[in-house]
Amino acid sequence: MTTGSSHTSTAPDGGISTFKGQERALRADRLGTGGLLLSVLAATAPLMVVAGVMPTTFAVMGIVGQPLLFVVLGVVLVLFGIGYAEMSRHVHNAGAFYAYISRGLGGTAGAAAALVALVAYNALQVGIYGIFGFEVSGLFATYADLEVAWWIPALAAVAAVGALGWLKIDVNARVLGVLLIVEVALVVVFDIAAVADPAGEGLSLHAFNPDTLSGAGVGTALCFCIAAFLGFEQAPVYAEETSRPHVLVPRVMFLAVGGVAVFFALSSWALTVAAGPSAIVGASREQSAGLLFFLTEERLGGTFTDVLHVLFVTGMFAAMLSFHNVVARYAFAMGREGLLPAAFGRTTGTSGAPGTGSLLQSAVAAVIVIAFAVADDKPSGDPTAPVLHLFTWFGNVGALGVIVLMALASLSVVVFFARRGAAGTQAWRLVTSALAGIALLVIAVYTVRDFDVLVGAGPDSALSWALPGIIGAALVIGLVQGLLLRSRAPETHARIGLGNEAFQLDKAAEATD
Repeated sequence: MTTGSSHTSTAPDGGISTFKGQERALRADRLGTGGLLLSVLAATAPLMVVAGVMPTTFAVMGIVGQPLLFVVLGVVLVLFGIGYAEMSRHVHNAGAFYAYISRGLGGTAGAAAALVALVAYNALQVGIYGIFGFEVSGLFATYADLEVAWWIPALAAVAAVGALGWLKIDVNARVLGVLLIVEVALVVVFDIAAVADPAGEGLSLHAFNPDTLSGAGVGTALCFCIAAFLGFEQAPVYAEETSRPHVLVPRVMFLAVGGVAVFFALSSWALTVAAGPSAIVGASREQSAGLLFFLTEERLGGTFTDVLHVLFVTGMFAAMLSFHNVVARYAFAMGREGLLPAAFGRTTGTSGAPGTGSLLQSAVAAVIVIAFAVADDKPSGDPTAPVLHLFTWFGNVGALGVIVLMALASLSVVVFFARRGAAGTQAWRLVTSALAGIALLVIAVYTVRDFDVLVGAGPDSALSWALPGIIGAALVIGLVQGLLLRSRAPETHARIGLGNEAFQLDKAAEATD
């Protein structure tokens, strides 16, 4: 059945852009390899990972072998990326994960994946506001002798990111790309300084010893470390906005995964060298997100550390903006295909940005930051709340959601090509996808099992099951929505994951009529 010609529209160049009109399409040809790579790497926020994620992982999980975890995860994600990249040649949709899962496992699974993705990336983005507020509050106290509650700069960032969400992504990429390059350069300078001036234990490789990965907390440490990679999988989200998605998306993904794995493995090792493998956990618990700056102050002086503080803030802002853009595009894709109200499936203004999705993400972030600010009812506030609660809890919830999505996407790749009779020609990609899917599923199981270590309140704490339960609830609600659409609105269900290609079906049906 056709949807009617009222849903079609001709683009300015004479081509049809989308089955619901030009306003339902993201603007193409806005991103090349450089712009796409910078947009993707902005989400990894290298300085935020080195200064925020790594010390928190050392402190909360007590795992010395974090550098080895980055190596292991790098291998797993390369295996995952082989099939994922091949899938990106066949499916171009701002929904990325859920679009791929829909093509392989069906619309109902796609609806579940869509809601998990929306919740997971929201959690990742909102979590960063916690450590952002903590750092900016500390800068005010240090340089202006002014006490500012962490939630004030956090809410200011919510407003700023929401406003920038309406602007062109390529403009943002140019500005943030320069800062990203400087961040990486400064972390490399620290790595060299740590190697040149190690702690009393010398250039120890103990952090790469598999024995360091024993005990409770390994699962959640894997989850937190995999969060450091998140960004590479976002490349297909921007596929509709590139000129050659079948070439650019795979290229950017492998550049991102390979570079991030090597960079983070070496940088986390440099932290253990600078503090000493036997002292790194204790130092991280004492210094929290200030560990890197404590170590650079000793070796590189106050000026270098001051610049690092500033770039720490800009890097976190870049990550927040990147995740914000991804959430907005997922909401756009879901609105375009009937999984969210139709208003989310329209672009806004001359920028062609998914404005309604941008507003949704900003509203969610503001509500959660305010809720944590109200809960932080101590007279002077709890200095650990924004980092050890908002940042750590929501960062792991989001990472768990993305791990589940990657495991489902790996399975979807196998099913997608097998159903099309391409199992023989794609055999090695299917094997790597299967291996990656199994590894990711194991990581997800261990993450849920060890969540009590993250919460720090014991296995009997309600938070140890409530936090991962957020992802479980999203999965179940999405499945129910998919089943209801299949029975009550089969045409909408059939469109899940098709994106702009759905218009071609309508066009062919109209021609037949």
